[in-house]
Amino acid sequence: MRAPALFAGVGVHTGAYTRVNVRPAPADAGIVFVRLDVLDRDNRVPANAEAVCRTQLGTVIGNAAGVTVSTIEHLMAAFAMLGIDNALVELDGPEMPIMDGSSEPFVRILDRAGRRSQEAARRYIEILKPVEVVDGDKRAALTPANRFEVAFEIRFASAAIGRQAIDMTMDGPTFRRELADCRTFGFLHEVEALRAAGLARGGSLENVVVIEGDRVLNPEGLRRPDEFVRHKALDAIGDLYVLGAPLIGRFEGELAGHAINNQLVRALIAQPDAWCVKTLVQDLAEAV
Repeated sequence: MRAPALFAGVGVHTGAYTRVNVRPAPADAGIVFVRLDVLDRDNRVPANAEAVCRTQLGTVIGNAAGVTVSTIEHLMAAFAMLGIDNALVELDGPEMPIMDGSSEPFVRILDRAGRRSQEAARRYIEILKPVEVVDGDKRAALTPANRFEVAFEIRFASAAIGRQAIDMTMDGPTFRRELADCRTFGFLHEVEALRAAGLARGGSLENVVVIEGDRVLNPEGLRRPDEFVRHKALDAIGDLYVLGAPLIGRFEGELAGHAINNQLVRALIAQPDAWCVKTLVQDLAEAV
């Protein structure tokens, strides 16, 4: 690694201030989070599909010792779209910093740190058959495609959001240009209930787009007219990366969130004839 990838900040839900150091990991290690503040039991939490233990307003992973790391999806999306296959993420608290609510700070930090190719071919997960999860009006699906595509649609009663949809071929440059800076969002009327449930303790106008009725409260406004649906697509990319490899296939989300995204991941794994691991010889795995 050319330089350490160091950063710190508060967790949007716990409000805890956490320091993070992203370090190189060997080929085939995958993405592994390490809780440096946990000394009495196994503090390593690999980011894989089976490790996802909670999905209320964020993706939480945990290990058999009960050690958890919360709100990993924005960093995972940056790892996925910057082509980082292997990394050790050391942190001294229970939740990843929310930064500005998007993936853009992580992209910037990882760019500064630099990356190195490894002596191992990059593995992809190719979707061979459609896999779909439906839960009421929510839907998430993976279907075959010759590249990674992301389509998403949301519908909210608030005129600040309304109906928004995107459909795009997704690669590193597109992610940087179209999705990385799109922030998480929430409704003012939900904040008290969330805080009573132990959530949103670190949320503020500095890291969340806050909506009251039909207006956005953030004085700077939105970064894009459809920032909301773009952030949901960003979340989905991060949630899918617990599969451990980039996708060759199309993701479609309709009113989807972290819970149904993880249900889709588990449904895919449960259907081994619906996917295969593909290696592109010219692509080498990368670590930070």
